[in-house]
Amino acid sequence: MRTVKLGSTTVTRLVTGSNPFSGFSHQGPDRDREMEKYYTFARIKETLRLAEAAGINTVFARTDRFVTRLLQEYWDEGGRIQWFAQTATELGNQIQAARDAAASTKLRHAAFIAAALIVVGAVAGLIPRWHHRQALRAGTRDLAIQTVSVVSPVPGKANAGLTMPAEIKALVEAPIYARTSGYLKRYLVDIGAEVKAGDLLAEIDTPELNHELAQARAQLVQADAALALAKMTAARWADLIKSASVSEQEAAEKQADAELKSATVEAARANVHRMEDLQSFERVTAPFGGMITARGTDVGQLIASGSNKELFRLAQTGTLRVYVRVPQAAARGITAGQVAELTIPEMPGRVFPAKVVRTSGAMSADSRTLLCELEVDNAHGEILSGTYAQARFKDAKLDPPLTLPANTLLFRAEGPQVGVVGTGNQVGLRSVALGRDFGPTVEILGGITATDRVILNPSDSLANGETVRVADKTNNVAALIR
Repeated sequence: MRTVKLGSTTVTRLVTGSNPFSGFSHQGPDRDREMEKYYTFARIKETLRLAEAAGINTVFARTDRFVTRLLQEYWDEGGRIQWFAQTATELGNQIQAARDAAASTKLRHAAFIAAALIVVGAVAGLIPRWHHRQALRAGTRDLAIQTVSVVSPVPGKANAGLTMPAEIKALVEAPIYARTSGYLKRYLVDIGAEVKAGDLLAEIDTPELNHELAQARAQLVQADAALALAKMTAARWADLIKSASVSEQEAAEKQADAELKSATVEAARANVHRMEDLQSFERVTAPFGGMITARGTDVGQLIASGSNKELFRLAQTGTLRVYVRVPQAAARGITAGQVAELTIPEMPGRVFPAKVVRTSGAMSADSRTLLCELEVDNAHGEILSGTYAQARFKDAKLDPPLTLPANTLLFRAEGPQVGVVGTGNQVGLRSVALGRDFGPTVEILGGITATDRVILNPSDSLANGETVRVADKTNNVAALIR
């Protein structure tokens, strides 16, 4: 415990009083009697022993016979606490006795001198007590100010590039659906087959469609015949109107009928072309060159147009797309044209060069990540589409986040906070965003700057605006974790 010097006497800054020992509660006679009854010699001596065990070396007590006898017994039993004696009411009786003793003329002068000496002694005793009281107040105020150690945040260790999980997909991938209904007659390719654009993949038997096409062709012949008759009738009525054999209304009706039949022929012809196009879909062909990665049908299976049941899945895997979601903190370090290294856990030691071709240009609201697309050459087919991989951007320019010791954090209802010592040594509590936890240190993604003085081992009672005393030495994170 800290001490002060009062002359040649060493006194602890915390001392014990004695009002309860002498029955002075300042709360009334009843409480005084309770104190006198409770504080027996044994309990007072036990209290003094506990004070000495706590490091207190001084007791303030009245100069009365009770206290004098008590302390004498305590010291006889081995107690070492020192006594600052306060004046007592008994002192007044001593002064009165001195006055009575000076009743005679011969002793009057001596009594006066004795009284003067007593007053001087009392004043001389009060002055040190006043100085001690002032020193005690100053010491109490000094002890009430918390002494703290502070640390300055430092940038974390620079990463050797940025490594992120990646998803590999085909450059072009499309499901193949049927455009006509029927039964699968045969399929010519299976999974793993390499095909070229236009290669036949399967054939569909479409008996209903064949009959519908025959019906459409017959309807076209019927419409052609009706058109020929309508044209002939319209021409005859045009000749008859010259001789006024028919009315103009009847001639106009025949001409309009011919035009109607002409439109009917065009509609029938368009229907025939549509049915022929549908019939051409009996042959399922590859829209582009690639590899068959899935087959979802078999011979004899009913094929329904528009059922969303894919027959095959075709993918181009000579060049692969690689999708990487980069966190917001590192997104500024990724640009188009940047080179990356692709590694696959199942192929240790192999590194595949990839290149950033584009980014989404916006952060995903769900994950706060930037979607980046890379391309990697797969001419030898070593990488399988759909593989999980790791993409390392070795040229990514990243500003390492600040780090703080883990014992600077306060976890409260407002979230993680730190105490920062500002101007006038006043504490400001700041909410911080945490990054990776390295054990002794923690990444701080936001809330502080490199020039802040952050309190180490803050107490749970630390409050905003509290004044503290800063230890002489300011630490840094690197020194603390060595």
